[in-house]
Amino acid sequence: MAGVELGQHLVPGAPPSVYYVPDFITQAEEEGLLRQVAASPAPRWTQLSNRRLQNLGGVPHPKGMLAERLPAWLAPLVARVTAAGLLEGKSANHVLVNEYRAGQGILPHTDGPLFHPSVATVSLGSHTVLRLYSPLEGEGVAHPWEEREVGALLLRPRSLLVLRGEAYSSLLHGIQEVEEDTLGPGILNLGEEEEGTTLARSTRVSLTIRHVPNTTRCKIRIGR
Repeated sequence: MAGVELGQHLVPGAPPSVYYVPDFITQAEEEGLLRQVAASPAPRWTQLSNRRLQNLGGVPHPKGMLAERLPAWLAPLVARVTAAGLLEGKSANHVLVNEYRAGQGILPHTDGPLFHPSVATVSLGSHTVLRLYSPLEGEGVAHPWEEREVGALLLRPRSLLVLRGEAYSSLLHGIQEVEEDTLGPGILNLGEEEEGTTLARSTRVSLTIRHVPNTTRCKIRIGR
C-alpha cells in the first residue's frame, strides 16, 4: 500500500469535501481482504433485507461503544488510513463491513453523530455508484430523490472514498437497487470516454473505516 496525498484527490464539482482515490490498494490486497471476509463465521453477520453487514471493533451506541480488538487481517489497512491522516488525526477503531449483491443497495442516509465526521470507505469486488442528496427540508417538504441529487460517484474496486465536512454531516448518500449502472454526466469522477458505458454489478464488499470517539471497556447497560 503506497502513501496518499489526499488533497490531490478532491473531486471537482462535488460538494465539500469529497475525495476519491483510485487503486488505493492492489489487486493482491483486495483478493486477500475478500478471502478474509468470506471466511468470517456466520454469526458475525447481521442479515438485513437488502444486504448483510458486520460491525468490527464494536457496535456503536449513544452510551458508548464497547470496544473490541479489530481483526489482525485488517491491521495493515486500518494502520495506513490512520497514518495517512484520512480521519483527520484520529485513530481508526471501527470498521463496518457491508456486502451488497447485484441489485442490492441502501436508502439515502447520513452516518450520524456517533462517529468523528470523516469516514474512509474501500470498495472490494465490484463497482457501485454512490449518489449524494441534499438534506431534508426543515419545513418537512419531501421532494423526490431524483430532484434532490447533487452528484454521484463511481466507486471502482480497490478505490478509496473519503467524506468530510458537509459531505459527511449534511448530505445524504445512498446506492440504488439496480443490477447495472449506465454511466452519465451526473457522475462527478467520470472520464469523458466512459460516458454512456453500462457496467454490470457483481458482489461488492465495502470496508467503511471510522473513529468512534465515545468508547468504553465496560459492558453497557441499555434500559433498566
